[in-house]
Amino acid sequence: MKSKSIHGASVSEIKANLENSTADGFEPTAAIVFISIEQDRKAVCNLLKDRNISVFGATSCGEFIDGKQTKGETAILLLELRQKHFSILLEALGEGTLEQGASRLANRVKKEFSNPSIILCPTGIDKNGAFFNGDELVTHLEKKLGPDKLFFGGMAGDDWTLNGTYVFTEKEETDRGIVALVLNGDAIEIKGMAITGWKPMGISRTVTKSKGNLLHEIDGIPAVEMYLKYLGRTDLEDKIGYDVLKELSFEYPFIVERENNETILKSPMKINQDENALFMDIEMPVGTKFWFTKPPELDIVEEVLDKVNLLKGNPDEQADALLVFSCAGRQPVLGPLVNEENDGLAKVWKTPMAGFFTYGEIGRSYNGKQNFHSGACCWVAIKERI
Repeated sequence: MKSKSIHGASVSEIKANLENSTADGFEPTAAIVFISIEQDRKAVCNLLKDRNISVFGATSCGEFIDGKQTKGETAILLLELRQKHFSILLEALGEGTLEQGASRLANRVKKEFSNPSIILCPTGIDKNGAFFNGDELVTHLEKKLGPDKLFFGGMAGDDWTLNGTYVFTEKEETDRGIVALVLNGDAIEIKGMAITGWKPMGISRTVTKSKGNLLHEIDGIPAVEMYLKYLGRTDLEDKIGYDVLKELSFEYPFIVERENNETILKSPMKINQDENALFMDIEMPVGTKFWFTKPPELDIVEEVLDKVNLLKGNPDEQADALLVFSCAGRQPVLGPLVNEENDGLAKVWKTPMAGFFTYGEIGRSYNGKQNFHSGACCWVAIKERI
C-alpha cells in the first residue's frame, strides 16, 4: 500500500497538491480528510469524488501532516488501497439514541469483513450544543464487536467555536453521527496507542456526588470549591463567566482510575452555576477514584516516543501510513512540543502522516483496553500485510 500526505489553505491549493502527488502514477483510492469548518469541505469532497477517491472526513480543531501544522486549513492522507480491502461507512444518529446508532454501525461493520479493524471519527458537538458521549460509544462498540477488535480515532472539532462539528464522506455528512473506515484485518494490519503524559498530584480523591456530566462533590466537599482552591484560584469572588476550560482544564485535568491499574484523563469543561457543579467532558459516577494533576513536563515527547518504540518492538519495522488524533488541549499546554510529538511519530514509523486536534480520542493505552480519552495523543499505524 502506498500513501502520501498533502495540505492546503484553499480548494485550489488542494487541487494543485493533489495533481502533483499523482503525477508519478500514484493512484489513491481513499482520502482521509481533516478540514477546518472555515474551508469548503463539499468542494474538496467533489474534487476527490471526481477522481474516484472515497472520502473519510472530519472537521478539525487544527490539522497537520508530517512537517507542517496548520489551523483553519486542510490536511489529507491519500491511500492507494485495494477496493476489496476497505469500506467507508457513515452512520447518522438522527433522532435516535447513541446505542441504536452504534448497534447499526457494528452490524454494518461485521457484514463488510469477518475480521474488521476500524478507524472512526464521531462528531464532537452538534448544532444544538449537545456533546457526543464518546465513552458510551466505546462501550457499545466493544460489546457489539467484541473486546479483541481494534478501533482507533478522534472526535471531530470546529476550531473551538463549539457551534457544531461534522463527519462526512464524498456523498453525505452529519453533525450527529460517526464515520468509519473499515479495513479487512486479514489484509491490513493496524497498530496503535493512546498516551497522555500527565502525572498525578497529591492524594487520590473520590467522587461523592454526581449526576451525568455534573460533578457536585469530591470527598464530601463541593467540587467547584475544591478544584479552584486546590489549584490556587481562591481569589475568584464571582465565578460567573470564569472560563474553566481555558484557564485551568487544559493544564489540570483529572487522572481517573480504571480497571487493571489503567488510567485515563477527564477534564472539567465549565462551571454550571445553577447546580454549583463542574461540567465534565466524560461522566464521573459516584465512587470514581481520581487524582488532580501536574502540568506535563518537558520529557513528555520522549515518553510518548519511548512507548511507541515499545509497542513497535522491531526498530526496523515500518508502516505504510500513520494517523494521529491529538487532543485539542495538548496544543495550548505543550506549545511547540506538540509539533515535535506529531513529527516524531512520523519519523519513528518512517511513513506519511496526517492528523488533527480533536475533542476526544479513542484508543488503547499500552497493553491496555479500549477506552475513550481526554487529553491524549492517539496514533495508529496502518500496514498492508504481505
